[in-house]
Amino acid sequence: MSEVNSNLGQSLWQTCIEQLAQELPEQQFNTWIRPLAAEVTSDLSKVTIQVGNRFKLDWIRAQYAARISVLLEKISGQHIVLELALAPRESVVRPTTVLRNFEGSANPEPVATGIVEDPANMPFKSRLNTALTFDTLIEGTANRMGRAAALHVSSSLGQLYNPLFIYGGVGLGKTHLMHAIGNKLQGDNPNAKVLYIHAEQFVSDVVKAYQRKTFDEFKERYHSLDLLLIDDVQFFANKDRTQEEFFNAFEALLTKKSHIVMTSDTYPKGLTDIHERLVSRFDSGLTVAIEPPELEMRVAILIRKAEVEGTLMPEEVAFFVAKNVRSNVRELEGALRKILAYSRFNQKEITIQLARDALRDLLSIQNRQISVENIQKTVADYYKIKVADMYSKKRPASIARPRQIAMYLAKELTQKSLPEIGELFGGRDHTTVLHAVRKMSAERQLMTELNQQLHVLEQTLKG
Repeated sequence: MSEVNSNLGQSLWQTCIEQLAQELPEQQFNTWIRPLAAEVTSDLSKVTIQVGNRFKLDWIRAQYAARISVLLEKISGQHIVLELALAPRESVVRPTTVLRNFEGSANPEPVATGIVEDPANMPFKSRLNTALTFDTLIEGTANRMGRAAALHVSSSLGQLYNPLFIYGGVGLGKTHLMHAIGNKLQGDNPNAKVLYIHAEQFVSDVVKAYQRKTFDEFKERYHSLDLLLIDDVQFFANKDRTQEEFFNAFEALLTKKSHIVMTSDTYPKGLTDIHERLVSRFDSGLTVAIEPPELEMRVAILIRKAEVEGTLMPEEVAFFVAKNVRSNVRELEGALRKILAYSRFNQKEITIQLARDALRDLLSIQNRQISVENIQKTVADYYKIKVADMYSKKRPASIARPRQIAMYLAKELTQKSLPEIGELFGGRDHTTVLHAVRKMSAERQLMTELNQQLHVLEQTLKG
């Protein structure tokens, strides 16, 4: 395959991956889609996806293959044959099981989950992404405090800001900051023992330690670290045994002056179903928020990312895209890859018109965007309260609940950030909005009547 066609194939697959990242819940994407590798023929007529084992292959075929095929054809503008194949086995690993309903279950049931690595028998790996450094992180108002705190931690391990707790929405760069800390520390001290993991990996390791009776190995792995970087600690909710083991690891690491850095989608006291003693530990160091990037920061990110891809993006195009993609860095990167792929496929220069064509679906959604003011009026009419009650300080349930519903819908149906929504609801703090969003999201899963009301409101607003 020529270098040009190879780049086209790579762009095609990468653009597909980016689109799936926007469509799927983050954990589904990270578990099933991110590890996939693909081979694309020179004429882009066939894509072969390589999957790690038979279990995963069957699951990808059943759950995701149809959508992947549709996306590939939509991006390339031609018919594509999609095949799934087993990737070459590079090392011998053995099947294992996890325990269904392990947390809180007296009789856990083993369930086969395919092939996984056994941490006790593997050489130590930091799991750091070496591309995510302080040098590759764009700084702006949205992340300045977080970056400063992270830089301090990487240079003064075990001293101030321990633990460091970083919170914010999806795709804002929390994970990048954690990897940057780990990479700088290992650059300065190659012998430092650093581990980056997602909270669900810690849960899985606890399950395996209980199942195999290997808690000595488990404690040796986690209690001996110099730096533990753990993503999305909100996933510890309702997992009592996991929380117990994390508390023990937390205490052991602090005692030996090791450092702990955590991320979450909310501030410590906003976490639900987490033991109070853990929440108090999370809140005992420094807590910093990462906000959605401002316009200038979004422009800088686009130009820098395009440079990394070997492309010069005109500043006026970067401003056009930045004005239309405002929610987070991940969606910004997805938009950029669509533009780059569209430019390469059509062999055209990157202009505002090309960007408009490449992002046609996204811009169509933006043009139909629902305003917060319309949401407030619709919800007020539905629950028979005054629109002014949306901004007031009144707190009776007859007003507070519709206000929370309106905040939830504003987050779900608009591109507004939490601080922007709070400002439109009488200057409320973004944490108040986040609480409302989390509460309504959880309750609609449990309360049929509320779910029906929200459905009616959503359909009314979408027209």
